[in-house]
Amino acid sequence: MAQAGAEARGTGHGLVIAGASAGTIFEWYDFYLYGALVGVISKHFFSGVNDTTAYILALLAFAAGFAVRPLGAIVFGRLGDRWGRKNTFLVTMLLMGLSTFVVGLLPDYSQIGVAAPIALIVMRLIQGMALGGEYGGAATYVAEHAPPGKRGLYTSWIQTTATLGLFLSLIVILLIRQEIGEDAFNAWGWRAPFLVSIVLLMVSLWIRLRLNESPVFQQMIDEGKTSRKPLSESFAKGGNLKLVILALVGLTAGQAVVWYGGQFYSLFFLTKTLHVDDALANGMVALALLLATPFFVVFGWLSDKIGRKPIILAGCALAAIGYFPLFSALTVAANPALAAASAKAPVAVIADPATCSFQFDPVGKTLFTSSCDVAKAALASAGVSYQNRDALPGSLAQVEIGAKLFPSFEGAGLAKKDFTDRQTAWRKDLGAALKAAGYPAKADSAAVDKPRLLGILFLLVLLVTMVYGPIAAALVEMFPARIRYTSMSLPYHIGNGWFGGFLPTTAFALVAATGNIYFGLWYPVAVAGITAVVGWLFIREMKGNPIEG
Repeated sequence: MAQAGAEARGTGHGLVIAGASAGTIFEWYDFYLYGALVGVISKHFFSGVNDTTAYILALLAFAAGFAVRPLGAIVFGRLGDRWGRKNTFLVTMLLMGLSTFVVGLLPDYSQIGVAAPIALIVMRLIQGMALGGEYGGAATYVAEHAPPGKRGLYTSWIQTTATLGLFLSLIVILLIRQEIGEDAFNAWGWRAPFLVSIVLLMVSLWIRLRLNESPVFQQMIDEGKTSRKPLSESFAKGGNLKLVILALVGLTAGQAVVWYGGQFYSLFFLTKTLHVDDALANGMVALALLLATPFFVVFGWLSDKIGRKPIILAGCALAAIGYFPLFSALTVAANPALAAASAKAPVAVIADPATCSFQFDPVGKTLFTSSCDVAKAALASAGVSYQNRDALPGSLAQVEIGAKLFPSFEGAGLAKKDFTDRQTAWRKDLGAALKAAGYPAKADSAAVDKPRLLGILFLLVLLVTMVYGPIAAALVEMFPARIRYTSMSLPYHIGNGWFGGFLPTTAFALVAATGNIYFGLWYPVAVAGITAVVGWLFIREMKGNPIEG
């Protein structure tokens, strides 16, 4: 049987890689449409709350899909180790495609009220479950076909699929936007990319139905060596459980925050914080992805030569060191007027700390009426970074712009309509004061230093390719074949689903709480730094380990 497995592994490599990769690209396309359209979706499905809360809720709905990925990894990982690699990722693909198609048909908040965001989140949960079972199957399937000495190269093609899926989603969005115009796209055209996914589903199913089962899994079936209890073998036995924990803390957690920091948080930062035009931001990120994507394969190939560990951990360490200067440079390149105004006329909120709230209202019923809350909400909405300085107890909050003080107002006791009218007028006056100090309402597309911006985005994505290119081979080689699907899927999806998927929400909440537009970077910097240290000390290089047993 070993000889038959070797023969199977030596044939049809192109079809194996193409089949597994193409289907996974389409799954990632489906999953990341939401992330690329989070600003538009927040207006349609969370319009019953204020702008800041709506955006945070939209990010939380985005993160919901990541939250259940570990559950999907457990459910489908178990099926993959008992039922087979191919059969399992056919099911995950069907779930992903149908749930994505349904998102394009959902009525919005104006039509069915609170049922709209609930239905949206349900679809995101189904997507997350499906993706939780997809990656482990595809990576395991390709690795188990790869000849010795080429696992890093072969599985690196799977690693390109997440970026290519994101790239495909951005391109489809840009083409539809260009074809129908921005107003029509924001009104109804955003649904088209979701509806198109039904075509991709059909193509993906056709491709994957042509594939055979993994030779390693087929050999285990023939020899009666498949696991009867992959969950207990993976997580109840001390030796394997230790490997699962090390894979999470020493590899996938840092890989995840670098992946989402370089590709997703950079896009959120450009559009939400720096107020770069959506089409321009999406186009620049898409171009950076296109230029950097070949390096997934380069670093996968290199990992076959020098090992998985040094490349992945070097990428984590470089991200921990480089994120603050890179994102600072991003501000200068994308919105030079904002960078100049922040340096020339820094902003501070001077207020009694006791009057300042954490402004997150999931049901949209609370009015944040204190003078401190009024000031901070206005600055957060304008994307202006500010410092917090304490004032005397009970004093009226003030916004300091350069050397000038701009008093807030106290809204407590005002009727809701009176407060809203007063707030609108005050924000208009604040906007004028900020404009006079050089703060732009949005980035001037003509003033964007596009070559510099593209270079910074390319560096961010290059770090992504370092940590992500070799990760599949590293995880496959850590675990025995009989429980590989289950064992590698859980740490991968906890890392990417929780540590990575919650990055935008966590970072945005940190920025909103502190007023510092760069403060959210502490989250990926800390996680990547911890992974670099733990991985270096405790992860054993497993390049070249036999994977049949």
